[in-house]
Amino acid sequence: MDTEAQHTERDRSSETEERSRSARISGPAERDGETGGWSWRRTGVVGGVCVVFLLLLSHFVMQPFLIPSGSMEPTLQVGDRILVNKLAYRFGDQPRRGDVIVFDGTGSFLQEAPEENPVTGALHGAAAALGLAEPAETDFVKRVVGVGGDRVVCCDGNGRLTVNGVPVEERYVLLGDAPSKVPFDIVVPQGTLWVMGDHRSQSSDSRDHLGQPGGGMVPVERVIGRADWIGWPFGRWAGVPETGAFDAVPAPAAGGHG
Repeated sequence: MDTEAQHTERDRSSETEERSRSARISGPAERDGETGGWSWRRTGVVGGVCVVFLLLLSHFVMQPFLIPSGSMEPTLQVGDRILVNKLAYRFGDQPRRGDVIVFDGTGSFLQEAPEENPVTGALHGAAAALGLAEPAETDFVKRVVGVGGDRVVCCDGNGRLTVNGVPVEERYVLLGDAPSKVPFDIVVPQGTLWVMGDHRSQSSDSRDHLGQPGGGMVPVERVIGRADWIGWPFGRWAGVPETGAFDAVPAPAAGGHG
């Protein structure tokens, strides 16, 4: 009887130890499973916060902008993603001659914005704001050639563009391109800009809208920002080159040009 009792006690003791060992082994695994569930939620929340942060950054400070065409070659290539500084003109500074800017062409290059589905438009806008899609049809990137009051003429006897009577050596223009095959002589109204692409023969710019309302002039308030950096591809990672082409150009004469 005593022997059987001892065996029974040992059996019960073994079962208790086994349960305890199983609890010690399975407990952390179950907790890990719970942690894994929370980890996925955390990942989703963190990802969402990052997207919101990037959208806010893009909206107020710095926006990636995908270059969809060759109109700004050789300065900007098709597929480049530039970083547009939205603070460049926020604190009283104005666009200057030679700046490469991104602007909303509604009312100047386009008389009205094209209609689009609100949902797909919002999704495309978010993707474009992150540099993942082509920009909106209303957004353009060009170089400022004339500011308010400037007289811009093309071309002089040597085939050069002049601003306020001074010839401009446009070394940023694609090699082999003429400054313009379309002659023009315009005075830029105050508060507007005359803009042109660096690949003159392939750029639809202010020249193409001379006969339309606004005369191809871009209102300063439509400027989104200044293109300061090329962020992608990595092989072209650099600042957008500045130019001294307009350094000798004087301020426009008071009262405009005759």
